[in-house]
Amino acid sequence: MAPQLHHQPPFRAEHLGSLLRPEALLSTKTAFEEGKVSESQLKEVEDKEIKDIAETQLKLGYAAISDGEYRRHMFWGTFFPGLDGFEEVTDFDVGIFRTYAPDIAAFLEEGHKPGETVLCTGKIRHVGSTYVDQFKYLASLVPAEKVKNLKITLAAPNWYHLRYLEGKAYPTDVYSSDAEYFGDIAKAYQAELQILYDAGCRNVQFDDPNLAYFCSEKFLEGFKKDPLNEHSADVLFEKYIKLYNDCFAKLPADMHVGVHLCRGNFVNSRHFSEGGYDRIAIKLFQELNVHTYYLEYDTARAGGFEPLKHLPPHKNVILGVVTSKFPELEDKEEMKKRVVDAAKFIAEGNNTSLEAALNQVGVSPQCGFASHREGNAIDHDGMINKLKLVRDIANDIWPNQP
Repeated sequence: MAPQLHHQPPFRAEHLGSLLRPEALLSTKTAFEEGKVSESQLKEVEDKEIKDIAETQLKLGYAAISDGEYRRHMFWGTFFPGLDGFEEVTDFDVGIFRTYAPDIAAFLEEGHKPGETVLCTGKIRHVGSTYVDQFKYLASLVPAEKVKNLKITLAAPNWYHLRYLEGKAYPTDVYSSDAEYFGDIAKAYQAELQILYDAGCRNVQFDDPNLAYFCSEKFLEGFKKDPLNEHSADVLFEKYIKLYNDCFAKLPADMHVGVHLCRGNFVNSRHFSEGGYDRIAIKLFQELNVHTYYLEYDTARAGGFEPLKHLPPHKNVILGVVTSKFPELEDKEEMKKRVVDAAKFIAEGNNTSLEAALNQVGVSPQCGFASHREGNAIDHDGMINKLKLVRDIANDIWPNQP
């Protein structure tokens, strides 16, 4: 039987998971880190603010609500530090990094060491979910029939691989090859996905700026010049596709997975990389076994819609045509036209009608509003206005659809 298009999730109006933290939450987190409030006091504030932002999302008309990533410092959360075989470190040699990896370059240019550095120190083993309690609390805030719509965001399985130079991602006396290392990463994700599924989760989004780096000529040039690399960037991209597919090898049939590609969020809404999807489109859309792609499309740095010709008819794309980085509002009619223009390329590639192509499409902001807890250069009202705009665009193009 041919693969089927997965709907609800995703929905016509989506956002990408992270939302601006309220000041009360930020100040309490700082106080907790300074030893001035207890963990239970912090949790009490987190619970209250998550409850409030969940209600806000529902009022705005969003089905795939998140907890705003309010318990996290960075968008990728705590998956890797929660595994046996990984350790978060503060004292490390910056010489272990690919300095041409766009996020590493951005940190170094700002005079920072790369944030939240986690190193593989031994055999990798899943020993319990650090996400499931976050999901369970969010699930407690909605009726039972809406739990399947809730979205949880997960770290990319390649997150602590690409940033490190060849031979530095893991000890060579622990893993003899990328294939062996990735094998245990995949097993860990299989375990995580099953735990989340058993808790009622049916909607997962992987956040992966790394995949978009393979669209960056600057990154590709640095990769090619690096004498330590044993393979081309294209081969590494193929390895990452296989890694994802291995992570999904035991995915329950009714669990929706998607991947979000963007070009970064950093201090003051800085992006990390540029480049269209053209050079990765065929492998990304046709070989990666996900139901949905959440794609950044708010500026020219993401290129044109032409690569969408390679999107198969059984997969969705959520078009991030509204920026989450700055408060200026886009023109709704212009954004609607962009969505239709994108769908025309999908229709052309699949030799289908525009109506059929639009059935594969939704709309969203291009990225989260707070990939790191301090958030983008936009205030709460600006974020709400952006979310309303996304919902209005979706209502006009797909009336009466969530």
